[in-house]
Amino acid sequence: MMTAWPLCRRMRNMRRLAVALVVAVLPAACASDDIGGAGDRDKAVTPGETLTGNYLAARHARRVREDSAAAAFLMAALEKAPNDQVLLRRASMVLILDGRAHEAAGFARRLVEFDDTAVLTHLVIAVDDIHQGRLTEAEARLAVLPESSITPFLQPMLRAWTLYGLGRTDDALAALEPLLDNNGFAPLYNLHAALINEASGNEEAAARHAQAAVDSQSAVSLRMVELLGGVFERAGRQDQALALYESYAAERSGTPALAPILARLRGGGAAAREIDSATTGAAEALFDGAGALSRQNTRETGLVLGRLGLHLRPDFPVLQMLVANFLQSYDRLEEANDLYAAIDPSSPLSRRARLSIALNLNQMDRFEEAVAELRAMAREQPDDAEPLIDLGDILRRRDHFEDAVEAYDEAVARIGTLEPRHWRLLYARGMALERAKQWPRAEADFLQALKFQPDQPFVLNYLGYSWVEKGQNLDEAQAMIRKAVELRPNDGYIVDSLGWVYYQLGNYTGAVVELERAVELRPEDPVINDHLGDAYWAAGRQREARYQWRTALSLGPEPDLEAKIATKLEQGLVKEANAVSHD
Repeated sequence: MMTAWPLCRRMRNMRRLAVALVVAVLPAACASDDIGGAGDRDKAVTPGETLTGNYLAARHARRVREDSAAAAFLMAALEKAPNDQVLLRRASMVLILDGRAHEAAGFARRLVEFDDTAVLTHLVIAVDDIHQGRLTEAEARLAVLPESSITPFLQPMLRAWTLYGLGRTDDALAALEPLLDNNGFAPLYNLHAALINEASGNEEAAARHAQAAVDSQSAVSLRMVELLGGVFERAGRQDQALALYESYAAERSGTPALAPILARLRGGGAAAREIDSATTGAAEALFDGAGALSRQNTRETGLVLGRLGLHLRPDFPVLQMLVANFLQSYDRLEEANDLYAAIDPSSPLSRRARLSIALNLNQMDRFEEAVAELRAMAREQPDDAEPLIDLGDILRRRDHFEDAVEAYDEAVARIGTLEPRHWRLLYARGMALERAKQWPRAEADFLQALKFQPDQPFVLNYLGYSWVEKGQNLDEAQAMIRKAVELRPNDGYIVDSLGWVYYQLGNYTGAVVELERAVELRPEDPVINDHLGDAYWAAGRQREARYQWRTALSLGPEPDLEAKIATKLEQGLVKEANAVSHD
């Protein structure tokens, strides 16, 4: 039997050889050419013959976020060392991340015989027990969950729903009380107390806790609004439900997800009860935990909790959206799209999921499919501007500026009267118009965006930069860009704009100072490096100018800029080179 310590020691001794071994092992271990990349997760993986090779291949697969491949390599390694704690722990984690929680639980049960200190090991076993209906075993494990950063808020909720499932409602409500030890968890206490009371038939207590949940937080999430409003509705408190829905919609200038809820309520319909069992309640608790971790940027643990929640309740749209967002943040776009596509078409979130699919298709260089999906969505709902805004963004970023303007124009027509929240649309359309050489309209959009958001640094920068390029309103342009730099002092593009203003106005010393700082912030940008080269030349520093232009050439500039730089390297800065706008 190989224990964890000898394997770790072996890995340390081989650290210098790790890279070479991975290169040597992977071609033999994989049936495909590469286990990285968004489109490779379905390719067959053939593990190698050695423990070390499979372990190293698994580590590489994890590094490139290929969890299916990592799991295959780890399970092959475990055949050689079935009780190794390192392998068991990694296999359990990778299988959860890959959405295979039941398999993960099998490895976790083996691991806990050697090491019972890891909270996630116990958590995956307990959740699988809930899934299998073994509530007594789940509750016993959750009662002694090891201390960790997630234990204080997750343990009370999961225990409470497990106890409810065992028919012990009073104990379930008592199990929630530790959440009150931290004021930040009070909304979760009241939410789950409301749901447990309602599930047990005590609608009066449920409504009381629902109101306390609303009152205990300054901003209520859409999910909270949906659940708490449903509690009010089913308790016969339609006025409270309507007030909650309308307050949320007013604060956010409307939200599409609430439209069907408001329509149902005003039509006399009642919200169906969604949380009524240990399984659905525990899934809700895991959603709450995953959501909290996503806001704290603790993505991997959030993804673990999300996957466990979907193990309990696979058809859970709000959690499907959250897990897909996690996968998207890891650039696992095909997997994210699979999850988005699995969302029930009748869910209010389905349309948002389809928009996400289209945007991901564009990211995956499936541009035509993305455009077709967005156009189809725009046709389906002639009053919905969002697909057209997303379409305009995609077209603009691919330099289809006239088509982008057309999409934005149709979106604006659907919206009607623009409000301050539409400044981004005006900014985006303004950029497309400027690049389509429709400057008067572009200028008008930028000015209107600034009326809505006077201190918006990107709009200030773009309009100020454009004015300088055109030799217009130079004093106002300079003030705008200085303000933008004050608002975003570490944005290399905006600092570059200020340096370029100084250059255009003949302040070459000031230009060099700002452009050097811009290059430090964005060393990979060919335009900024080219600007610095021009400023060096104008300041009499020709050798440094040529070095900077060569650097700009090495960074893959656009063809027109590349030709200008080549001319400057050959002839020097004979005349001013036109700057290139940043988007």
